[in-house]
Amino acid sequence: MNISATFIGELVFYSMFIVGGLSYYLGKRKTSNPKVATLIGVLLCITPPLNFVYLVALVLKNDVVSNKSIESNV
Repeated sequence: MNISATFIGELVFYSMFIVGGLSYYLGKRKTSNPKVATLIGVLLCITPPLNFVYLVALVLKNDVVSNKSIESNV
């Protein structure tokens, strides 16, 4: 089985969209700055095992409490 550089490039390219979307979604819930979380997730797509480790770290992180949820509980 031959694995060409084109296949690896396409894998990295498509994973940028998938991991970028997941990083933004999780970044909104888990961090105070979702754009930076998305940028880190997209940059880690260059080495595919690291982007999955990053997503697992975001999933395991506790949610950030926002001001809207505090005000609605009062």
